[in-house]
Formats: sequence, structure tokens, C-alpha cells
Amino acid sequence: MSNRRPVSEESLFEAPPMGEQERMVEAVLFASANPITVADLNARMPHGCDASGALDNLRRRYDGRGVQVVKVGEAWALRTAPDLGFLMQRETVELRKLSRAAIETLSIVAYHQPVTRAEIEEIRGVSVSRGTVDQLLELEWIRLGRRRMTPGRPVTFIVTQDFLDHFGLESARDLPGLKELRAAGLLENRPPPDILSQDDEDTEGQGGLFDEETPG
Repeated sequence: MSNRRPVSEESLFEAPPMGEQERMVEAVLFASANPITVADLNARMPHGCDASGALDNLRRRYDGRGVQVVKVGEAWALRTAPDLGFLMQRETVELRKLSRAAIETLSIVAYHQPVTRAEIEEIRGVSVSRGTVDQLLELEWIRLGRRRMTPGRPVTFIVTQDFLDHFGLESARDLPGLKELRAAGLLENRPPPDILSQDDEDTEGQGGLFDEETPG
């Protein structure tokens, strides 16, 4: 019977120094077009690495720099510091603008998710065209959520990680509140649709916030 002691797994797979782990995380974040989760980082790095700890250290190192390590949903990415965004304006090309109907639909999904198509139409007060929803799905700013356990089992819509990333949000909880929207002039200072009088409802669509979208 051999008296040799088994070699421990720890000695076979000694993790690199934390400084090297930070370099690995930095390289992956820099090269990735999309935010990366901690689980994905751990899967890519050598056995025994602590991707979460390396991320925390890296985030502190980038604090106050022109590029920052930011959390996007449940993932992480390297992004330009918010206050330096104006430097990138000349390189930004606007391919197309969202229609008013698409902006309203996207806003409703963001603030009320998970939300069904019928609920979106109830809030807007008008029907939502298939083209509006398809445009937001194509942009990958919304996606299908779980079906409601109600008759017909309608699908719900929720915002995506791409939406959060585009608007610099960690989660939907970071969306501005009603007071902030009104202060910025992005929301009319009037009662919500469900408490409008009949006279007010009759004038909806005449320059109001929830105008009926035009076909096509």
C-alpha cells in the first residue's frame, strides 16, 4: 500500500495573484461588446479566481477616471464616464427616431413591467400597432416576459439589459420619478388618464400626451 500523500487540488490549481485577476477582468470587459456577468467571468478565468473581488478592486481603481466599471442589470461593463459623454457626440449617428407612440409604449413597459399589450393600451387610451411593438423588439429594448396566469394567458413585456445599458441604468428602479420628469418638461402636469373627466377624454388626441398613433 502506497504511503504517498495525495496532492491537494489547491496545490494543483493555485489562483493567480489578485492583481493578475484584475488584469484578466479588465481585458474581458474591454474586449466584450456586451456586459459580462460574474458567472461568465469566473468561467473564463483560471480555477480559484475571484471575479467578484477583482471587479470590486477594478471598480475602485477606475473611480474618477474617464472610463468606469459599471453594473448593467446583473452584468458588468466598461463605459465612458457620464460627465464626458459630450465628447462622443460628434461620433454618434442617429439612424432613426422613435415615433411618439413607440416612446410612450417603451415608457409604459419600463415603469409598469411586466405589462401586457392590453394594459399598455388601457394606459395609453388607444390601441398599440404591431409595428410599434415590433420596432421596440427589433431594437432589443423590450422583450417577452412570462405569460399571465389569466384567461388567454397573455404575454407580458419587460425592458432588456440593452435598454438599461443605453440609458445608463443599473436597473429599472433607477428610472426617474414623476416629479423629476415633470421638472425636466418631459411629462405634462395633469391628472393621470384614469381620473380624467369625460370632457377631458373627449379631447384626448388633440395634442395631449397620449395621442392616437397614425397607421403605418
